[in-house]
Amino acid sequence: QIQESGGGLVQAGGSRRLSCEASGFIFDDVSIGWFRQAPGKKREGVSCINNRDGSIYYADSVKGRFTISSDDAKNTVYLQMNSLKPEDTAVYFCYAGASTTYWGQGTQVTVSS
Repeated sequence: QIQESGGGLVQAGGSRRLSCEASGFIFDDVSIGWFRQAPGKKREGVSCINNRDGSIYYADSVKGRFTISSDDAKNTVYLQMNSLKPEDTAVYFCYAGASTTYWGQGTQVTVSS
């Protein structure tokens, strides 16, 4: 089960932290991360952690502003979003998996200008 939280309305330049609790997984064996989808646009990969080798990915559009981190004891991954821009407005989806990918329901982040 994938459960996101932390979305909401924030002003441009502000910060927000998203949480993703991934229950029922062997956390060390999966990749876990975030996609986002803005209205009328394709779903875009934002950031992920590959827990098998520790590698981390960030989309160019969020590098230097977003930070992904993992609390293995809580099976939870966080996405700290700083210096938010109106173009970051989207539904943010958490996913986890290895050979099969599981998705959360998404959490809306709205950045006002």
